[in-house]
Amino acid sequence: QVQLVESGGGLVQTGGSLRLSCAVSATFFNIYTMGWYRQAPGKQRELVATITKSGGTNYADFVKGRFTISRDNAKKTVYLQMNSLKPEDTAVYYCNRAPESFGSWGQGTHVTVSS
Repeated sequence: QVQLVESGGGLVQTGGSLRLSCAVSATFFNIYTMGWYRQAPGKQRELVATITKSGGTNYADFVKGRFTISRDNAKKTVYLQMNSLKPEDTAVYYCNRAPESFGSWGQGTHVTVSS
């Protein structure tokens, strides 16, 4: 079973930055497209950004130009650099395979942006 461990969240003011990390235990990590998702209170989980095995990236419109996804295949880790944070970015952030997730999810990492 794949294990995903997200970290790096916290409380930040509007306009601030955070860098999230996700360690993935998948044996063939380097062949998967990976994504960062988020779930705000009372809302459904949504896909924020994806990165292919070769490093191609795609972003949801609401984070384009502010967030950057990257990966280190040797470390089996996915990153999300978040800049110019807004209160509406407040959510629990998860990483997983994209667009079809693995069978399990990590605990996520909480991001709170204060106004």
